[in-house]
This record gives sequence, C-alpha cells and structure tokens, in this order.
Amino acid sequence: MASAISLRGDYSAAELQRLAASSRHANRSRRLLSLAAVFDGMNRTEAARIGGMDRQTPRDWVHRFNEHGPDGLKDSWANGSVPRLFSAPLAELATIVETGPDRAVDGVVRWRRIDLKRVIEERFGVAYHERTIGKLLKQIGFSHVSARPRHPGQKAEVIAAFKKTSRRR
Repeated sequence: MASAISLRGDYSAAELQRLAASSRHANRSRRLLSLAAVFDGMNRTEAARIGGMDRQTPRDWVHRFNEHGPDGLKDSWANGSVPRLFSAPLAELATIVETGPDRAVDGVVRWRRIDLKRVIEERFGVAYHERTIGKLLKQIGFSHVSARPRHPGQKAEVIAAFKKTSRRR
C-alpha cells in the first residue's frame, strides 16, 4: 500500500478555511476546504466527500497545492490551440475578400469558402477545413451573407427600364 502524501507546512487548516471563505471561485473553495479537513486529521475519503469528489482526486489536488500553493487549486482551462494565421495574414485575407476575385486569375466571379481555402493554402501555406474558413471570415468581420454578383454585361439603363413604374396608392 502506498504511503500518504504530506501537505506542505506553511499553511494551517484555519488559514485554508479563511482562504476558502474569501475565494470567489466555488471549485477552489471546495478544494481548500477538503485540504483543511486533511490538515485537521480527517482521512482522505471523508475529506473528499466534503469537496464533492471521489477518493483519489484529493491526492491530485495535494500535489498541485504542494507545488503551487493555494493558487494551484484554481481551475486551469486551456486557452485553445495557437492560431495558424496571425494579424498580418488575416489583414491580407481581409483585403483579398474585399477586393473580390479576379475572374481571369481565380476563375470565379465571387468568393466561396472553398475558393478562399485554396487561396489561403497557396498564399500562406496553411490548410484549413472549409468550415474553419467561415469562422475566420466571421473573426475578421465578414458575414456569411453576401450580395449576388453583377454580370459584367449588365447595363444600368436596362435595369431601370425593367423596374415597375406603377403609381403608389
């Protein structure tokens, strides 16, 4: 059977209870109260019940408490993956989207996500999924709704003549 892990000695049970009472994070407070119970001589199973955890979990918190002190008992959520396109390439992508495609070079009349995916791979060497292209566009301020492109041979006079000219009631 493994031996119990001892808690660091620079905090007392009363100090841990005071820290738990002043903490704004409920999970950290529960962990501090469980460790305070261990300081008071309660066994680990009962101390785990105080914090609403299983028998093994306090051991992990004791390791974090011994290494980092009370700040080690805070929730540490990951910040996500590192972005593959930073501000300069994103600004260039925004310019590409704003100016629109060149029909002769790009072969399309308007940008679709699949077309932008190809452009990003060619220019920046970063491969994204088509759905992620939509998220990137939203991040830099574009909407998924776009105006329908005008045909190059469309004439303003013909459009004006075609519109209804009936009187209002």
